Amino acid sequence: MDMKGIVIQFRRGRHTIHEKHFLLDLGMAGREEAKKLIGKEVVWKSPAGKEIKGKISDAHGNKGLVRAIFEKGLPGQAVTSEIELVGEHPKTEGGKK
Repeated sequence: MDMKGIVIQFRRGRHTIHEKHFLLDLGMAGREEAKKLIGKEVVWKSPAGKEIKGKISDAHGNKGLVRAIFEKGLPGQAVTSEIELVGEHPKTEGGKK
């Protein structure tokens, strides 16, 4: 069972865009929950079927977004598209540990 999320935006500043860094929304409630995903692998699949892999590097802000670094930069069309988290997932509250 893979967890899905959405590509929100490039990681950027006022003058620079980090082409391999993206902000992702994986449905986490807050920063502490998002920090549990650090080191997990994410995969973006293009409409043509190509896969670009990345790794979650850190939480971003206090609302549960995460920052991921991809091996190659994603195309601009990837913004607002779906992304998959592969591998093990943290237990959510109320679940058995």
